[in-house]
Amino acid sequence: MRYLIHIILSLTLFAKHTYGQTNNTNDSNYIRITYFGTAGWEITDGKTVILIDPYLSRLRRSDTNKDDKRTVFGDSDFVALDTLTIDRHIIKADFILVHHSHRDHIMDVPYIAKKTGAIIIGHESTANTVRACGITDDHIITVKGGEDFDFGSFSLKVIPSLHSPLDDKTYFDSRVFPKDKKSPLRPIDYVEGGSVAFLIRFKGYQILTFGSMNYIENELRGLKPDIAIIGANVSRKEIYDYAGRLMKVLGYPKIVLPTHWDDFTVPFEYPQTEKLEQLKSFIAEIKKASPKTEVLLPKYFVPFSFRSKE
Repeated sequence: MRYLIHIILSLTLFAKHTYGQTNNTNDSNYIRITYFGTAGWEITDGKTVILIDPYLSRLRRSDTNKDDKRTVFGDSDFVALDTLTIDRHIIKADFILVHHSHRDHIMDVPYIAKKTGAIIIGHESTANTVRACGITDDHIITVKGGEDFDFGSFSLKVIPSLHSPLDDKTYFDSRVFPKDKKSPLRPIDYVEGGSVAFLIRFKGYQILTFGSMNYIENELRGLKPDIAIIGANVSRKEIYDYAGRLMKVLGYPKIVLPTHWDDFTVPFEYPQTEKLEQLKSFIAEIKKASPKTEVLLPKYFVPFSFRSKE
């Protein structure tokens, strides 16, 4: 019963994003963390803008939802970006971090990078994918995990990680996006290419981000993030003691933000009733493992604001 109360509080109180909120989006005394759906986020102090896996196009992949009148994209159809939605929500970006190079993490990245001049940081498959779409090497930093970079306004530790255990744990993909391939691309062209996590140190906060429902426990030892952005979809249940092991190795972070929990094949304005219901069990698991941790439920494009510690 105690955990049910925590769930209800998380779904009601935090849905309004009252946590440390400020209405001044240019106030550099705050950092703002905004959910873009899927595994996508924006982290900014109003000066430096860091995007993570921004995917706003949300391709319609089947005709199951009859209310959705958009074009259905099959595996062999050339993808088309929703540039109107991207342009509505993304004005500026300095860096784009990519956890892995599946379509729902990287498809919109080349367009955003061309628009903003952002530097893209990701593994070899990410680099090859964005090059195929016209991004030049001076806007790409290729990583493999283990790097720890200083960018002046923030620093970034790249952490080896794992993809979600899809298809009843049988998912495995060792492919790397080929260097010689060129756009246009089809959904079937995008490959994982390996996975990483990111530790962002920004304005006195340590923010740990995952792009999937998995992790390598030993790679996380010694990390003590203030805020952990954690994969929350149902495939996490294939992992032994997913929340318990993760909360313990991270030192029981103060704030958890669930990510990659929504249905990213429907437009933003469509209800996520089923996915929100499923999310309740994730919140309960986190609260059971770490009772003092606050699980903040994001709303699309509404920022959480945290006062700078610097």
